[in-house]
Amino acid sequence: DPSARTLRAAGAGPFLQPFPSSLCFESSVNVSILVAAVVIFLLVLHHNFLGLSDLLKRELTDSNPLGLQPIDFIPAAPQRLTDERNDKEISVVIAASDERLGGAIAAMNSIYRNTRSNVVFYIVTLNDTVDHLRLWLTNTALKNLRYQILNFDPRVLEGKVQADPQKADSIKPLTFARFYLPSLVPHAEKAIYVDDDIIVQDDILELYNTPLKPGHAAAFSDDCDSTTNKVAVRGAGNQYNYIGFLDYKKETIRKLAMKANTCSFNPGVFVANLTEWKLQNITKQLEKWMTLNVAEELYSRTLAGSITTPPLLIVFYKQHSSIDPLWNVRHLGSNAGKRYSPQFVKAAKLLHWNGHFKPWGRTASYAEVWEKWYVPDPTGKFSLIRRHPEAYEAK
Repeated sequence: DPSARTLRAAGAGPFLQPFPSSLCFESSVNVSILVAAVVIFLLVLHHNFLGLSDLLKRELTDSNPLGLQPIDFIPAAPQRLTDERNDKEISVVIAASDERLGGAIAAMNSIYRNTRSNVVFYIVTLNDTVDHLRLWLTNTALKNLRYQILNFDPRVLEGKVQADPQKADSIKPLTFARFYLPSLVPHAEKAIYVDDDIIVQDDILELYNTPLKPGHAAAFSDDCDSTTNKVAVRGAGNQYNYIGFLDYKKETIRKLAMKANTCSFNPGVFVANLTEWKLQNITKQLEKWMTLNVAEELYSRTLAGSITTPPLLIVFYKQHSSIDPLWNVRHLGSNAGKRYSPQFVKAAKLLHWNGHFKPWGRTASYAEVWEKWYVPDPTGKFSLIRRHPEAYEAK
C-alpha cells in the first residue's frame, strides 16, 4: 500500500495505521454536538435559576388578603435563625390596639426570644395605630422580627354587632379579627392566634404542633378540665359552661340542642387548621350567629366574657380539639390568678392575663413576670401604670 509505505518512510512505527478521512469528520461532528449540548444545558440552567429567584422574591412580597390591607412586611429572617432552624413558617396572628399596644409588644417579644423557629407575626390593627406600631418595632430590639401589619376595616362588622348604649366603646373591632384568619394569612395551612395579654415561656413550635383531630378546624383550651381551672378556679359556677354565654330561653338556642352544662373554652389562644376552616366556611358560620344575635339577642345577659366568645362556642360545639392546658394558663387578670404558686407560674408555657386586671396596670397578679418581656415604648406614648417601685408583692 503506497500510504503505508509513505508512513513507514516518515519514521512511523509498525502499529500506527492510517485513519480513514470519513472517521475523522464524524469525530469532529460529535465533539461539536457535545459542546453545543453542554452550552445549551448551561444556558437553560442559568435561565431557570433566575426564574426561581424572581419567584422567591414574589413569594416574599406578594400578599393582598381580601378585605385587609397589608401595610408593612419585613421578609428577612433574623440572623440568629440561620443555624439549625426550622424553615417552615409558623404564622402567629395577634391584634394590636393602640391603648393595649404594650401588651402586644411584650407578647411578640416573649415568643420571639423563646424559639429558634421561623415565626412570622401577622399584626392586625387599625389605621391610627400603624405609625406608632412601626416605630416601636423598628427602633427597639424587636427590629429583626418578621412581621406583616394588616389594617382591619371595621366596616366588615356592619350589621353583625350592636353597640351597648350604656357602655362606652362596647364594640372593639379588633376582637373579631380571629374570625377572619384565612383572610389574614391566605397562604398558610395552619396558624396560631393569641390575645395581646399573654406571654410565652416556651417554644411556640410545640403549640403549633398541637395535633388536631380529622374534621376539626381549631384546638382550644377547655375551661372545665384545664390545669388552670383545677389549680386556681373552684366553685366558679356556670361562668365556665355554655349557659354562662348563651340565653337558653331563646328558641333559636334551644333548637341547637346544645347542653347548657357543656364546658366552654377560651378563645384567647388557639391553633387553627385553615384548610379545614375554609372547607367548613367557619367565617361565614360565625358571621351568621353574629347577625342572628343582633336580631334576636341570643347571648346571655350575665355574659361571662367578651361577645366574641358565643359565636365560637356555637360553631365549634363538640367540634374542636384540645391544646395542652399549660399552653393557656389563664385568669391572671382576675382575683383567681393570686391562687397560683410561683412554681406553677414558672412551669406554665403560656401565661394569660384575661380578666379586668392587665399586667401593664396596677393590680394584676405576677405583673413582674410579664414585665420581663416588655420593651419600653421609644415614643413615650405607652407607659406602665405602677403605684410605686415596690408595687410587687413577694411571690
